[in-house]
Amino acid sequence: MLVTSRSYAEYEAMFDLSVLPDSILDCCAGGASFTAEAAARGVDAIAADPAYKLEPAELVDTVRKSLPAGSGIVDEHAGSFVWHWYGSPERRDELRIDAADRFLQDVATAPERYIAAELPDLPFGDRRFELVLCSHLLFTWADKFDRDWHLAALRELVRVSNSEVRIFPLVLQGTGAPVDFLPELLDALDNITWETRKVPYEFQAGANEMLVLTRS
Repeated sequence: MLVTSRSYAEYEAMFDLSVLPDSILDCCAGGASFTAEAAARGVDAIAADPAYKLEPAELVDTVRKSLPAGSGIVDEHAGSFVWHWYGSPERRDELRIDAADRFLQDVATAPERYIAAELPDLPFGDRRFELVLCSHLLFTWADKFDRDWHLAALRELVRVSNSEVRIFPLVLQGTGAPVDFLPELLDALDNITWETRKVPYEFQAGANEMLVLTRS
């Protein structure tokens, strides 16, 4: 299990965030510090991830071990990544280590913000959150999760959103290859309006767009 610790700054860029709404769901959040830092800004922020069912010591161990494991994926596909946003591998590592520390501190002191759950079945009511974010799950792992799973997951994310769902990136992990079934999947989204938007973040080469879903 890879429980990645992305920083608030990465979320701002990946999802082109400026002003935060009153309530946000990060699904699946892993070891990201976004929920902790959004909550510190007065937002009703909730993170959901199946990793949160782990015992505290096991979660700490998994988060710590995921830091070098994530870097290993980058090293394995070095030609598929660009560094203009981070500036250097060292800066990326600094952001991730700090994010992991913030996440682990917050999950220990405010566990009610961290819900053990996974797509495509979330334990939240309809329209519970103004904004729903999904980072590096859908499309990223399209080689493991098929079209039908993605369709069910997208519909579930829209169900719990009262406004927008933002998903990043739209390519496969590691290689950055396009997702073959993405056009067909978007055509199957009944009663959901979608668009792709450029964002001020790029790490995998060419992965600089997010998918935005809204209720029709």
